[in-house]
Amino acid sequence: MSGGDIAGLIAAGVFALLVLLLAVPILKLGRVFDEVRTSIRAISDGATPLMDEVTATVSTTNQQLKKVDGISSNVSDASANISALSSLVAATVGSPLIKVAAFSYGVRSALSARKKPATGRRSR
Repeated sequence: MSGGDIAGLIAAGVFALLVLLLAVPILKLGRVFDEVRTSIRAISDGATPLMDEVTATVSTTNQQLKKVDGISSNVSDASANISALSSLVAATVGSPLIKVAAFSYGVRSALSARKKPATGRRSR
């Protein structure tokens, strides 16, 4: 054996040792990747029913909001009708009532002025 053959054997041995030393972290990294894949699969298996529940909840919420929208539009119509009715009552009853109140006030004032004696007159 020559010096080149011995150097080649030493280089091959060092390369084999390097491969063995690097094989351990690569095997551990492979196990980490297996665990990551298992975790991702578990998360996705758990997320699918959760998304189905969220979809059902959103659908139910939309149905309830449609009902609330109908109720609020009915309340809006009712309040508009009540407002129109109160305006009608105020126009129909309010004006004559004000006139009657003013007339009765005038009559009371006239009667009270008639009952009081004038301050300048002397009673006999």
